[in-house]
Amino acid sequence: MSRRMDRASLAFSEQVKDSVMLRRDLDDEFYDDLLEVLVGADTGMGVAETFVSALRLRVKTERISTAEQALAGLKAEMLEALNSRDRRLSLDQSPSVVVVVGVNGSGKTTTLGKLAHRLKEEGRSVVIAAADTFRAAAIDQMKVWAERSGTLVVTHQLGADAGAVVFDAIASAQARGAEVVLVDTAGRLHTKSNLMVELAKVRRVVERATGAPPQETLLVIEAPTGMNAIAQAHAFHEAMPLTGIVLTKLDGTSRGGTIWAIESELNVPVKLVGLGEGIDDLNVFDPAAYLDALFAGVLDVPEG
Repeated sequence: MSRRMDRASLAFSEQVKDSVMLRRDLDDEFYDDLLEVLVGADTGMGVAETFVSALRLRVKTERISTAEQALAGLKAEMLEALNSRDRRLSLDQSPSVVVVVGVNGSGKTTTLGKLAHRLKEEGRSVVIAAADTFRAAAIDQMKVWAERSGTLVVTHQLGADAGAVVFDAIASAQARGAEVVLVDTAGRLHTKSNLMVELAKVRRVVERATGAPPQETLLVIEAPTGMNAIAQAHAFHEAMPLTGIVLTKLDGTSRGGTIWAIESELNVPVKLVGLGEGIDDLNVFDPAAYLDALFAGVLDVPEG
């Protein structure tokens, strides 16, 4: 992950060096500057204040005396926070239904295609439901991704009922003994209440067909969206309770702090991250690797 986050690491480390590392004393100004850097990285004020308060206590308890030692302590606090969440995909039902949601242009369909490839590489059998029936281009794009990953895709005609597509995909998976159904949904603007109602309908269809709600509902968000992602996440969480976040374009932004803001606001973990355009560029979120990359320009990170 570290090699793929050069731009994000550079932006973050430059801010730290310019406003934090130059200070010789761990005084109030040091902590104020650090707070400003964290807020600028879109952690959110509440999260940033929590980290700075925890660091103050660590500095006092461990008798830390240098800025570099303090930043290492901050990194440790961040890692502890990230490691407190379960980031595994829940796929223990047969079939497990994974609904992928997101606003227009978030890379939702592409992300689903990459996820299909990843699951196939893990040895799982997958069926895709092309339930974004509002755009012919979305159906065609899903067919391309299904072909690339060697995955069966269930489609209906343009304008068809999305719930019917989902129902047929689940039936197909049950008949074939497939393990996972990935559901592509229409790219919804979070202000469109009628589209959110339709999303809730998809959830009901899944419950009728399988006897349980979707095992995973993943919201795809672009990391550069920053704090604007919070409003999106809240709207989707109300329509269909989210179980995880997929954060894309993490390799090209200094706003990686969005991870903490979203998780703090919704109590929903980031489970997958996108670090490129290739079919293999969807990764399980690794907190330690992420923080190594983010602090690489400030702290010495062991090779490996």
